[in-house]
Amino acid sequence: MKNIISKVIVSSLAVGAFGFTNAQKIDAKAKKILDDITANYNSKKNSYFKFSFGSGTNGKVDKSEPGIYYAAGDKYKLKIMETEQIFDGSKIYNINTEDMEVTVAKPNGSSSMFSPINYLSTYRKDYNVTYGGKKNVDGVNADFIKLTPVKSNGIKYVYLFVDSAKKQMVKLEQHGNNKDLAVIAIKEYKENQTLDPGMFTFDKNKYKNYLITEL
Repeated sequence: MKNIISKVIVSSLAVGAFGFTNAQKIDAKAKKILDDITANYNSKKNSYFKFSFGSGTNGKVDKSEPGIYYAAGDKYKLKIMETEQIFDGSKIYNINTEDMEVTVAKPNGSSSMFSPINYLSTYRKDYNVTYGGKKNVDGVNADFIKLTPVKSNGIKYVYLFVDSAKKQMVKLEQHGNNKDLAVIAIKEYKENQTLDPGMFTFDKNKYKNYLITEL
């Protein structure tokens, strides 16, 4: 479980620009749904998700752990198990409490940062997009959208399940070429809360005994 979480989170630091040459295909209905959801999230002062992070292989989830995600503008904080990731608008801080390590990186303009809704932006240039109809997800009549990489990036495909009526993400599944599976299922959603002013700030004084590496 820890290895898969590390792959998903740390990969956000490694994904860079690809020289796409293939013609990208985006289904108009799927685009409208994703754009509506993006606009809804962007209109909020801040958003909060409680979710379960599942991992497995061959399309089956073997383990699941709870996670939380806060976002305000382009800043966010993500927690899964012993790993926390903060993006303060400038740098990404990956904090591993078990190993007592912090990795700091400044993303380039084409980096894809991990979050429950990261594909709402990366689909625009990195994926072919198709609409797959309606699927029942935990009692929600969700729209099913499939993303397929324009160019090989280690991901076979991504499934997005969205509640179009509420304009919210319900679930996403990331299927790797190596048959690894990562699933985020959103359990609770809140918006426009009063957040701690330091929510998206990395305080180095709290990690004096940690190994801090700046990439």
